[in-house]
Amino acid sequence: MSTMEQLAASIAATAADYRKGELGPFTAEHVTQWAAQFDKKDRPPLLAEMDHVLKKTYFSEAAVTDFLLSLAKEPKLAGNTPAAFWKGAGVLDIQLGGNSQKEMLERFETVLKQQFGMGLEDCKATSGNFVYLDDAIFTGNRVRRDLEPWINNTAPHKATVHIIVNALHAGSYYAAQQVDKAAKAAGKDITLTWWRAKSVENRKFYRNQSEVLWPSEIPDGGPVAAYAKTLSDAGYPPEKRAKGGTPQDSVFSDEEGRALIERVFLESGVRIRSICPYLKESARPLGFSLLKTLGFGATVVTYRNCPNNCPLALGDAMFWGGFSWNSGNEFVMLRPTIGRKSVLSTFLIFCFSNVLSGLLFIHPPLQKRRSLTLIGVPHAIRYKKICSMLPW
Repeated sequence: MSTMEQLAASIAATAADYRKGELGPFTAEHVTQWAAQFDKKDRPPLLAEMDHVLKKTYFSEAAVTDFLLSLAKEPKLAGNTPAAFWKGAGVLDIQLGGNSQKEMLERFETVLKQQFGMGLEDCKATSGNFVYLDDAIFTGNRVRRDLEPWINNTAPHKATVHIIVNALHAGSYYAAQQVDKAAKAAGKDITLTWWRAKSVENRKFYRNQSEVLWPSEIPDGGPVAAYAKTLSDAGYPPEKRAKGGTPQDSVFSDEEGRALIERVFLESGVRIRSICPYLKESARPLGFSLLKTLGFGATVVTYRNCPNNCPLALGDAMFWGGFSWNSGNEFVMLRPTIGRKSVLSTFLIFCFSNVLSGLLFIHPPLQKRRSLTLIGVPHAIRYKKICSMLPW
């Protein structure tokens, strides 16, 4: 087995339970095909770094369950009588978008039943303690949007909200401040406490010690430089981190490995944006961000979701159903998907962006993987026809 094959097998083993039952198997073959979109010289070191990073940032179902199990009996949270604590706590189900909270609540209910023989319906919200669960916090805007209406309309005059997530990014402090302001404006005494399995540094002031993708270099010419210029022209020149600032216990293997993955994902993300011109501005090369930056640069992935804060080249191709480009610059879907609305939306955005200029054609399903290959065709191909041929 070659080094590339070994690395692909290792990555596939790490993420083996990703969207299990919804997506096709996460295999070494898929990882190898994903890597084929990058320059040949970059593939071995890229897979080596991804293997290292995902071992530190991928949350398997077992890891999430273990975290919740340990937290359910954590004295600093639940005191010396955890069963009584949870019976008196209110478990919030208030997320305004997405399914991450509902799925985390299902997982947590399994833990409560296992540990204390109780379900979520037994948590009566009598103690003034409330629990907000989600899989991860990146900017913090989601938890802010969820809590502010609750504070204004439903929350008691005084309460403590325990926010429980697998990963918490330090830059979410601003959203926490806004929640505090909302509580004061409502005349309520709301205290937030934060519980996480992993903390991730991503604040601008600490960018040299950050654990997200934050490039230390931007090329002088080419597509990446052109994208960076659009940010500079808008008054937001990209803030680079200093070389060599990667912490020793970082999610990255070393400065060299980090610099490579930042460069490759930035280049590929800019390329994706050039091919998909109707992507929103916030769909940035290194991940979703409302701020005018190169992107959020997240590397945290859970068994149930690859967030849009991750680089486009990671999310689109590795996890969000397996979109990629092959050596012939053809757009390929590497894995079948089942009921994955975000994948379908991403795919349709691509189709809508390009079909009128005659760039796409969908072949019938190929091989046992039901791959789809998109290549140049005449202008007569219409968006409706393409949609009708989708295998979902």
